[in-house]
Amino acid sequence: MASLQRIRNHGAMLIAIIGLAMLAFILGDFLNSGSSFFHRNRENVAVIEGQKIHYTEYEAAKEQLTEVYKIETGRSNFDEDATAQIRNQVWSMMMMDYTMRAQAKKIGMEITQDELTELCIGEHPHQIIAGRRAFVDENGNFSRQAVKNLISAINQDDENGDNSQLKMYKTYWLYWENAVRISYMQEKYSTLLQHMLKANSLDAQFAFDARQKGVSAEFVMQPYYSLSDSIVKVTDSDLRKLYKQHKSFYKQVPNRAIEYVAFDIKPSEDDFKAAENLLTSLQDEFRTTDDITLVVNTNSDIMYDGRDYSKETVPAQFKEFAFGNGAKTGNCTDIIFENNTYAMARIMKAGYSLPDSVELKAIVDGGEDQELGWFKADQLPKNIAEPALAGKRGERFTVAQGMGEQTFEIMEIGAATPKVKLAILAREVTPSSKTYSIIYNQAKQFIVANQNAEALEAAAQEQGMTVVPQYNLIATTDKVGQLPSSRPIVRWAFEAKEGQVSDVFECGQQFIVAALKEANDGEYRSLESARAELTYEATNNAKAEYIINKLKGVESLEKAAEILGQQIKAAERISLGDSRLAGAGAEPAVIGKAIAIGENALSEPIKGSMGVFIVKTGAALNTNEDFNADAEKAQLAARYAYLPYQAMQLIENEAEVEDHRVNFQ
Repeated sequence: MASLQRIRNHGAMLIAIIGLAMLAFILGDFLNSGSSFFHRNRENVAVIEGQKIHYTEYEAAKEQLTEVYKIETGRSNFDEDATAQIRNQVWSMMMMDYTMRAQAKKIGMEITQDELTELCIGEHPHQIIAGRRAFVDENGNFSRQAVKNLISAINQDDENGDNSQLKMYKTYWLYWENAVRISYMQEKYSTLLQHMLKANSLDAQFAFDARQKGVSAEFVMQPYYSLSDSIVKVTDSDLRKLYKQHKSFYKQVPNRAIEYVAFDIKPSEDDFKAAENLLTSLQDEFRTTDDITLVVNTNSDIMYDGRDYSKETVPAQFKEFAFGNGAKTGNCTDIIFENNTYAMARIMKAGYSLPDSVELKAIVDGGEDQELGWFKADQLPKNIAEPALAGKRGERFTVAQGMGEQTFEIMEIGAATPKVKLAILAREVTPSSKTYSIIYNQAKQFIVANQNAEALEAAAQEQGMTVVPQYNLIATTDKVGQLPSSRPIVRWAFEAKEGQVSDVFECGQQFIVAALKEANDGEYRSLESARAELTYEATNNAKAEYIINKLKGVESLEKAAEILGQQIKAAERISLGDSRLAGAGAEPAVIGKAIAIGENALSEPIKGSMGVFIVKTGAALNTNEDFNADAEKAQLAARYAYLPYQAMQLIENEAEVEDHRVNFQ
């Protein structure tokens, strides 16, 4: 009964608890049922003009372009910069593709399969295809047959099942086919714009008339830069007014400004001693051992594989030792120190010669043999280089290639030059794990002692460290300045608060500690960030007003020159067809007002781009050219030629884009 009574006494609270539990259950069920929807949204790398780009599409495009790079460059591995270039190129292609698709859909424009086929393998292929080195003949000229051969190969049924080489070539072709489609879509749209922007007869007549009517003129100019800024006063009110007028100029994407200090990861004195002691302990064994491969490959940074060094390929510090007078098998150097490396060398074989280069042909069973060209020894795998350089012209040799074999024929062989087999015992001095930990702890202690940006700056100055600023980092910035592997710093900057100091980042041979100085997330730059530009413009405006006030009531050009302390300059002829005033640069407003006052007249002070002008016109200097409508239209068309390209850029700039790449890189 007592228990029942306690339940009754707390009935309201129990009802609330049960209600909350039921609500949590219902909400949990709802969220779980909708989790796939939210998860799918989080998987989108971007939304471009309403088209969602799933991360699998983005990753597949990166993998595809990576394969293309491998074929185009002959490389299999790419550094941080090349990887970033691939990412950026993929994004650029996607932006071009989806923004142009949206525009093309609006006007019913499309690229048909027949058009694409003609562009890729037709009589006059697109320059993207014609420019590929993969499609040239033995004379270096574009070969349509090479293109057809590739397409035939990738379209045939693969009787042997999985063929990785065939897949690689298919990936290569599909990339360039898609690149042609995107490029031609832009070209087609651009051509349409060019036809829309043609000059008509009225345009031609207006342009012609603008050039015909002109006057001679003299002018006096007071440049803004010739006056000290101190003669005028610029207020915050002036800056706010200008900022409001020109706010559209200060549009921005979210960005960050940081500063950082670096702790160099350098070897300590103990590290130098350890490397020297190692070579000292091994030098006797290195000089005498019969198993040089074991001694060297267990302890040296330079592996011994029996390679043949020439005078051009031998390390510079051993050139005289290996090829000088007295060089013979068994000779050994003392330990030398150069470029942070302790090293010694031993001649394993001397006094012989081998060719430096060889021209090879690959023998294809049941197919056409392929001439491969000339190779130096270091350009070939060892199992190919050795028999190729030791053989004779016309000889064939076979080597293992993957799961099969490949036969080569020696077509030509270069002249023999002196060679030497050299074993090198080398140990570069690098920071040990102990040194690494000491420097890392120094960076951590620096963070603990300096918890905000101001403290970081003060401590760095006190310790003689350089504080490096970095501005305008955006969410997709690949790295901070030239710091390698610094993408994590960018990610941190977009998660941190202003003034916050980061943890330690390892960037190549440095530990980095950063501080977030500014987080700019507004649609427009703040007035404060644009203060320098605004102050410059406001100062020139105030100087213009100051000069104009000095010239009030001036009735002659000579008097204006006297007041301003400037010389009178002449313009032989000006017309509305001009944009530049002789000796004064681009001043269209001055030219327009000078023409407007007519002949033999004195202008009011005119505010120009670079200063204040007073112009005195002379006699009218009209021309008597014959009007040629076609010639005028051609000139105008040349002026309009760049507009379609500007339109392409404008389409991308104004596209509706949600960029979430920062979550995937």
